[in-house]
Amino acid sequence: MKPTSLFNVHRRQMVERHLRARGIGDERVLAAMGEVSRELFVGADQQDAAYDDCALPIAAGQTISQPYTVAFMCEAARLSPHDKVLEVGAGSGYGAAVLARLVHEVYTVERIPELTEEARTNLAAAGCRNVHVATADGSMGWPEHAPYDAILVTAAADALPTALVDQLAPGGRLVIPIGTGGQTMYRYTRLDHGLRRDDLGGFAFVPLIGAYSAER
Repeated sequence: MKPTSLFNVHRRQMVERHLRARGIGDERVLAAMGEVSRELFVGADQQDAAYDDCALPIAAGQTISQPYTVAFMCEAARLSPHDKVLEVGAGSGYGAAVLARLVHEVYTVERIPELTEEARTNLAAAGCRNVHVATADGSMGWPEHAPYDAILVTAAADALPTALVDQLAPGGRLVIPIGTGGQTMYRYTRLDHGLRRDDLGGFAFVPLIGAYSAER
């Protein structure tokens, strides 16, 4: 394992070379990405690659999102320090750890129990005390704690899941990739007269699995 000082250097380089240089401009997001130790959220055999701008394998055959994607979604969600946020797809907890530095409270759901436990362990190691983790069908959200100021979905739905829309607060933002094969990232904003949809460009995600992964 690399010394902590070297991880710190690589983290700063990641922020400048892979995030700021590619257009991430929200200074709060950049600062949060520069604070979270990504090496805590990958296996020991992947730590040397922790700050490469790519997805990496984690337990249960899943992956941790590349840093640029995490930063892009956080910026797209237009987060404020007082926000309550739902993340769909906890994985090993990295995205929730970044969110924890940007908002007041984070709720994150994961369908694979093994990853739920891993996320809890990793988030504790990272000192995140404002994150709540549960094993659940992410396409159904976490209605007990709704409404949310923002919802970030880290897997691609076939169509917009109405269960998640229903859990948005007025003015709330839902950032989600939609499509099969080629996918488009959208930001839906809940307005008085309905939803505004912004097209944020093409991405590639694993499919969202669950009861409301597609419009029924």
